[in-house]
Amino acid sequence: MAVTTATSQLSYSLAYFWYQLRRSPMMLLGLVLIALMCLAALLAPLLTGHDPNAIDLGSRLLPPSAMHFFGTDEVGRDLFSRVLYGARQSIGVGIFVAFVASAIGSVIGCFSGIIGRTVDTIIMRAMDIVLSVPSLVLTMALAAALGPSLFNAMIAITIVRIPYYVRLARGQTLSIREMAYVQAARTFGAGRRHIVRWHVLRNALPPVIVQMTLDIGNAILMAAALGFIGLGAQQPTAEWGAMIASGRNFLLDQWWYSTFPGVAILITAIGFNLVGDGVRDMLDPKQKVK
Repeated sequence: MAVTTATSQLSYSLAYFWYQLRRSPMMLLGLVLIALMCLAALLAPLLTGHDPNAIDLGSRLLPPSAMHFFGTDEVGRDLFSRVLYGARQSIGVGIFVAFVASAIGSVIGCFSGIIGRTVDTIIMRAMDIVLSVPSLVLTMALAAALGPSLFNAMIAITIVRIPYYVRLARGQTLSIREMAYVQAARTFGAGRRHIVRWHVLRNALPPVIVQMTLDIGNAILMAAALGFIGLGAQQPTAEWGAMIASGRNFLLDQWWYSTFPGVAILITAIGFNLVGDGVRDMLDPKQKVK
């Protein structure tokens, strides 16, 4: 019986997902863009025969050709291979930031909303302090304090994004905790941890998932910005923002150097944003199939 119920629920979920995809061609386009970028990143060794870090000074700053699809950089490295391998770094940063920030922020926000009173006030005032500083400025300050590296850039972006999930999860918790099933759980002696885990977190997930999908694209852009100013990935790591920073000195004559990494960032960010908009519509109760 349990297996049959789970199978029917999965079938309904897949059918509803396909229905939403047919209604939202832009979400389908976003999924296609993301799938293409992820496949390119995973299959990078098969798609290119060049080492992304191999230096060939005799082939420096060559234009796009059959040998080097995206041209070469100032030390002769193949830009096509560096863009593909850079997708691993940039997309990995976006996914890491979205999942870690949402996990930490959602738990803090849910407990803050359930506990309330002094603890809630202290947590929310701390979040307000973080949110009062522009995100990019605070991210640059944290990345500079931690030291220039891709990992430290990820940590800095994650710290800055956590307050958004705290506020989102707390707002959902304040409405959910007044529901009849939560009150019933309290009546039967359920503790705060049980209520947060089994009742609040699960019902607060839809807006958090939407924010996650939108944040992946934002995190990729922020990581690229940090790499551009030298606070993110360092040479010879293939990362899109760092590649654009290196290529800006050659932009007028060697346009391909900065253009192709920039286009990769644009396509990936657009893809995740389109999927985020589609997921928001899919999880909107007003859009549900009757």
